[in-house]
Amino acid sequence: MKINILFLLYKSKTNSKGNCPIRCRITYKRKRKEFSTGQFIYPENWLSKQQRIKPDEPDAELKENQLSLIKTKLSQAFLFLQVKGTDFTIDEIYSHFKGETNKKDFGVLEVYNLHSERLKKLIGIDIQEVTYSKYIESGRHLKSFIIYKFRSNDIKIKALKSSFLEHYEYFLKTEKKLQQSTLNKAIQRFRRTIKYAVSEDYLDKDPFLLYKAKRVKKDIVFLTFEQLEKLENTDFDVKRVQRIKDMFVFCCYTGLGFKEMYNLRKSDIRKEFDSNLWLNIHRKKTSRSYKVPLLPKAKEIMAKYDEIDSDFVFPRISNANFNAYLKEIADLAGIEIKLTHHVARRTFASTVLLYNNVPIEIVSKLLGHSKIQTTQDSYGKIVEKRISDEMFRLNKKLN
Repeated sequence: MKINILFLLYKSKTNSKGNCPIRCRITYKRKRKEFSTGQFIYPENWLSKQQRIKPDEPDAELKENQLSLIKTKLSQAFLFLQVKGTDFTIDEIYSHFKGETNKKDFGVLEVYNLHSERLKKLIGIDIQEVTYSKYIESGRHLKSFIIYKFRSNDIKIKALKSSFLEHYEYFLKTEKKLQQSTLNKAIQRFRRTIKYAVSEDYLDKDPFLLYKAKRVKKDIVFLTFEQLEKLENTDFDVKRVQRIKDMFVFCCYTGLGFKEMYNLRKSDIRKEFDSNLWLNIHRKKTSRSYKVPLLPKAKEIMAKYDEIDSDFVFPRISNANFNAYLKEIADLAGIEIKLTHHVARRTFASTVLLYNNVPIEIVSKLLGHSKIQTTQDSYGKIVEKRISDEMFRLNKKLN
């Protein structure tokens, strides 16, 4: 890991004025590269061993400074590549000295950081800050893996092999103790970076085209009609607990996510073409706007809070505190499932909509999903269960 810089006089290239060109030779890992310095001197004025120019040479000081500058810039280029922690060649030292960066020689983390910087500029435009934060977190996992696996601060992106993701997945599972769904997200973010690298010609092709993530099938937890009715009929003496229950039930009949419920303003409730009240929602997670008609139970709950002196429909509370109260509410109401705010959204999709024969494409719109495939992936089994129940009733009727 040492560079040798030598200036040479080429007497065979003496010009008509009797001046010879000075060339620079760099040696690294037994490889040599020469290039012109652009400087010419009289051969008798060159001190080869000292690598100096005699004072007798016209403009000797200026020419000395130029050679010194070349040596300094070469040393800086070498030091920069050393600090990066990846292997490099003599051609890369020269390219960096010239201010040229070979795109295909970028490091994996270098490209990941470039992609993250692009995302940072999209905060508030196409993405939320939480999305960017997750990319930063995944970047830390990626860096830890590269240090752990390759004993290096970075590796060349062109050195990626198809087995990289398998080793990365194993690392996230065994060293970071991540659940499959969480590590899938980390790998997904890295793969998006690789697609960016291909689009920018940092890579010729995606080395992970054949990689398939392990799918995680989670049971959709929601309240049955009986459980929902039981919760609705349970009243609480503590005012704050009662408010949390009302807000939860409201979301069971509107499907709002916590952020949408939290930010719901009175001005978001409007009378639409059918003379009914609708919620006009902007879903931050997908940056999409959609509308939800207010069902009678939702109107009834909302009316209880009309007198709140605020632009917001409901009192303010954090997500963590909201879910903490839900645990207490479930215990007191005798509901034996872990209640979280998201259970309300799933209850709306399942018990309120799908089990009442609302088509899945309508459910998708009312949930604000960007793709119907998202709804089908999440609630497909519920649709199958409903079909099974209907077929069971039909069989009994026909028999």
